[in-house]
Amino acid sequence: MKALIVYGTRYGATKGTSEEIAKVLRDENLDVKVVNAQDEKVKDISEYGLVIVGSGVACGRWVNEAEDFLKKFRKEFENKKLALFVSSVEPIAKKEGNTAEVAKMHKIDLEDRVSKYSLKPITTGFFGGIIDFNKMGFLTRKGMEAAFKTPLQKHGFKETAPNAYDLRDWDEIRNWAKETAKKAQE
Repeated sequence: MKALIVYGTRYGATKGTSEEIAKVLRDENLDVKVVNAQDEKVKDISEYGLVIVGSGVACGRWVNEAEDFLKKFRKEFENKKLALFVSSVEPIAKKEGNTAEVAKMHKIDLEDRVSKYSLKPITTGFFGGIIDFNKMGFLTRKGMEAAFKTPLQKHGFKETAPNAYDLRDWDEIRNWAKETAKKAQE
């Protein structure tokens, strides 16, 4: 089976997550192509049995090019195995025990997209992203630091570089990819 992973990223987390998902899918005997929607426009998905679309999210917004891909191919997805995932700050809310916020993020970031485009994904994934304060504009950085710097440190998220935090759980991502491969091949 041929698989296509199309992603949009802000700080690189969704790229790395997509590449890791591709490794797992290849281990599960799928032929995988990975595309950064910001660099390459996909014109046709007819050769793929599985399509995975991933996006970084900020304030409930997907990366524009990833969302545009969903819009463009929503009719073709009816005849494909489709999986969706997002990279987000959800692990912080989970660590804080804020189940209402986690549920709200899931609804806005994934469920609303599924409904908006009438999609029927075989799996959805909700993964941690990267918070890199160095790549943010001044106002965004100040707001994000105020909201997240203390919780990041309080809950033991380590800096992977000065002022950059990787919130991804690689085992969770790999397990999701294996589940997705299994469901795609059923």
